[in-house]
Amino acid sequence: MPPRPSAPGLFGPESPAQAGPSRSTGWINAHCDGGARGNPGPSGYGALIQDDKGAVLAELSEFLGIRTNNYAEYSGLLGCLQYSLDHHHPRLRVVSDSELMVKQIQGKYKVNSPDLKPLWQEARSRIAKLEAFEISHALRHKNKDADRLANEAMDRGMKRPGPSSQVTPAPQKATPYPSKSEAPPNPYAESTAKPGTTSGTMLRGFTKDGAVHILGGATLPDGVFVKIIRE
Repeated sequence: MPPRPSAPGLFGPESPAQAGPSRSTGWINAHCDGGARGNPGPSGYGALIQDDKGAVLAELSEFLGIRTNNYAEYSGLLGCLQYSLDHHHPRLRVVSDSELMVKQIQGKYKVNSPDLKPLWQEARSRIAKLEAFEISHALRHKNKDADRLANEAMDRGMKRPGPSSQVTPAPQKATPYPSKSEAPPNPYAESTAKPGTTSGTMLRGFTKDGAVHILGGATLPDGVFVKIIRE
């Protein structure tokens, strides 16, 4: 059973990690965002993590491949949780502009998607290892840094230059025109076949009494189909 919130968006410990000599006792704050260009499409997440005085601790930015928006949002949350655990910060506040994810983590919405259920379960598992956790929803314009980092991740994955990059595109090769034009065969041209052969591409002849007579002495083997054009 997931931990019961002691306040809206706040979770207490179920099995808190043991304190170590380098363990911080203060809160850290994370703004996270995820997105996909297409749904699904090339996706990524970004997160800005700060201490309780506003100093930047880390910027997370990762390309996720072809995923959905919601998958990317959850990946951003998981990235923040893992950073908090790896760097011994037991108290984490998260701000996200995904109302769906926030309310699912808070237990206000059910998780019906089979793709999101494992991510939700993993997030709750990591939350349970913290001493305290809060998550809240904010509008996108209040989450600009995380949005920028998510878009940088997608740009990298799609091999697009960033705002400070200058890439000179390689010159495109023009498709060469044929140096010599080959005209289609003229159906009215004289036969080029040698007498007694059918090596020419076009033969001339005439019909009489329902039979085809080839000019120039050329012959056709039995079973050959011919096309007759009236001159």
